[in-house]
Amino acid sequence: MATLAVTVIGADRPGIVAAVTKALMDRGCNLEDTSMSILRGHFAMVLIVAAPDDLDARSLELAVVEATAPLGLQVAVRTVGDAAGSAPRAGEAWTVVVYGADHPGIVHGITSALAELGVNVVDLTTRVTGADLPVYSMVMEVTLPPELSPAEMEVRLAREAEALGVDCSLHPSEPDIL
Repeated sequence: MATLAVTVIGADRPGIVAAVTKALMDRGCNLEDTSMSILRGHFAMVLIVAAPDDLDARSLELAVVEATAPLGLQVAVRTVGDAAGSAPRAGEAWTVVVYGADHPGIVHGITSALAELGVNVVDLTTRVTGADLPVYSMVMEVTLPPELSPAEMEVRLAREAEALGVDCSLHPSEPDIL
């Protein structure tokens, strides 16, 4: 089986997931890892699929584009190899929560601090809420390297949060089904 990455984005409406997954199913593809979300009225999806060896990325892209043409989606399909280190990284799973007044640089500042510590960002979600006084919130699932203590991460993030004028908290992640 070939491993392909499928990305799709377009104005949110019912039927996007059904149309894309039908095109994939009809060509013998199996969904392995997926992430789908509505971002400011746009539906975005990233799928890692196992495809039959005789199905190349360009052929699958054309099939998905054709199947979803009435929906006006942007579609890209690329071959992806076996990622080095595709097994989960060793280390503790933590959740980092950041919130404060919306301004540029929050994601960069916090993720740069984490990168300096060797922390791997596994999932990251952000939202801006409130019309009159926009509040920026970010929730990240991260994996600490075995040699890093949560206390060290907390101290580094507190310094960065203060510099950015945001609040930051962290706690051990709860095990998820997914």
